[in-house]
Amino acid sequence: MNGTTGPFRSIASGVFSPIGQLWLDALTMTVVPLVFGLLANGVMSAAASGKASSAAGRSLFWFAACLTGACLTAALAAQSILAWWPVHGIEAVAGSVTMPTPAAAEWYRGIIPANPIKAAAETAIVPLVVFALFFGFAAARIEPVLSAGLRKLLDAIVQTMLIIVGWVLKVAPIGIFALAFGAGGRMGSGALGMLGQYIALISAICLLTTLLAYVVAVVAGRMSIMDFAKATAPAQAVAFGTQSSLACLPVMVSAAPRLGVSPASAGLILPLAVSLFRAASASANVVVAIYLAHLHGVPLHWPLLLIGALIAVPVSLAAVGLPAQVSFFATIGPVCLAMGVPVELLPLLLAVETVPDIFRTVGNVTADLAVTRLAGDRAELDASASVIDSRNDAG
Repeated sequence: MNGTTGPFRSIASGVFSPIGQLWLDALTMTVVPLVFGLLANGVMSAAASGKASSAAGRSLFWFAACLTGACLTAALAAQSILAWWPVHGIEAVAGSVTMPTPAAAEWYRGIIPANPIKAAAETAIVPLVVFALFFGFAAARIEPVLSAGLRKLLDAIVQTMLIIVGWVLKVAPIGIFALAFGAGGRMGSGALGMLGQYIALISAICLLTTLLAYVVAVVAGRMSIMDFAKATAPAQAVAFGTQSSLACLPVMVSAAPRLGVSPASAGLILPLAVSLFRAASASANVVVAIYLAHLHGVPLHWPLLLIGALIAVPVSLAAVGLPAQVSFFATIGPVCLAMGVPVELLPLLLAVETVPDIFRTVGNVTADLAVTRLAGDRAELDASASVIDSRNDAG
């Protein structure tokens, strides 16, 4: 056995691992400019939307609040699940990639970047995100002509990075194969168990986020759980079949009367929700980073979990309209880097993302409808609810 696995591991480490690492580096080099451009531009757009409409402003508030709660809940749930069901193959992977994990006190000192350029050069995601948020909010308050110019520049940077990412993804089969071959050389048959456990964990977290959407609609939205279930069922069915929140938009708008929200109000809130509010995806992104941390033996104390959850929120809000493959790296990569977690296995996880993506979409759509119930204009909500009640009584 050792005679056959020895040459296999030698080839994996000597040939395929460098190829896979080069491909991963080409993908990772776009993270810093992409994250900064997306965040700053997204904050400027969100600020403009909030000024344009009170309903949009309420929506943005609920987006941020629900995303934060969902990500924190997902982090705690993932830690509990992985304590009960430890990651397979950890002995083979731990120590293969080492990244320094600073003490908790260093995280607090490094939140505000004394030198943003240095933070970007060192891929220090936390201070970079903080600077991008400050930059975006400040840029939204300068003269409109200058603000529009900055948005064009940032959009140009983002579009340029997306083109580079597209080039890299064209050779993704080669890069993913090289990374998978290298991981297989280190882990052997444990790789299959690891991928199966990953699929089960991410799917479970997305289902948990879906359940949380029901709780929010019932508790904060003061809606019957059966009424909410009936309102969301058609959109969930479309989400399960298409794996596209955008494809569910017409069905979700048609569900507005059942939610007690007027079509006009839903027509404003739901497009924003589909674009910005991906609760299940953000929760899953945090858990992917946590899973990789367990896989590589990276210790996770509570400040790191908090940092990961808080970073996932603005990054998720900013990654508007990105293709699925691009958003997988653009939203999870910064969370991993912020928590000091290696990212070399991310492409391998992307290769089995089809099943979790179904549950991501169902969770996102359910959360979109829950927030629509919360953010709908109260007068419109009450009027629509009265009409529905009168129709039910007549029936």
